[in-house]
Amino acid sequence: MPKPIIDYEKCTVSKTCVEVCPMEVFEVKGEEKVVVEKPEECIGCKACEVQCPEGAITVKD
Repeated sequence: MPKPIIDYEKCTVSKTCVEVCPMEVFEVKGEEKVVVEKPEECIGCKACEVQCPEGAITVKD
């Protein structure tokens, strides 16, 4: 099962992952943090990984 992992040292909360994820796996918590809210919904398309401007997301298979 694919699992998206956020590197919080790189993440600048651009919210790109939230916008590009077709399964709505990510959610913004407050104004300063994006979390993997529904990892079980991830289909492994890697749109988040490819489009994250900071390179802060890795999708593990």
